Amino acid sequence: MQNAKDTFYEVLRARLASVNPLRTAVVRGSVRPAVVVEENELSEVALPLDCFRLRWVGVSVDARGALPRVAMRCEIAYATAGTSERQGMDRGRVLAAMDAELLQMVNAEPRDAVKQSYAAAGATTLGTKIWWSAVTFGEVKVADDVVSRVATVDVMAFEEAGER
Repeated sequence: MQNAKDTFYEVLRARLASVNPLRTAVVRGSVRPAVVVEENELSEVALPLDCFRLRWVGVSVDARGALPRVAMRCEIAYATAGTSERQGMDRGRVLAAMDAELLQMVNAEPRDAVKQSYAAAGATTLGTKIWWSAVTFGEVKVADDVVSRVATVDVMAFEEAGER
């Protein structure tokens, strides 16, 4: 399962860098495409606004085939307070831009990728692929001066021998 999660994350990072190279985040002093996996970040690190935050919330395994098929639900949360130039009065527009970026990242073809293992330095190509559903958007929430949304994507993969 971990290899499928890591591969999906890497695909989204690469696609965001292509869709909007200016959407970056500084996490622990490192500038990178604004996609983070919450379970991989230290709890004391505040996750930035204007960043896509991946959270794995469900998993099921169908062991009836030659290889078990794993289905995982990924929540992608993001929020914005708008831009300082517009004193936050554009937060709806910024959220809409992030919606469009997420659509391009997730719904672009192909909606599959060769599964990689990132357990050692450098990526190792595995023998199967991951694939994923179209994105489903949740409702917009407003709290204080921040607007946010949580979208979901179902990610599927075959569990290869020796994988966990």
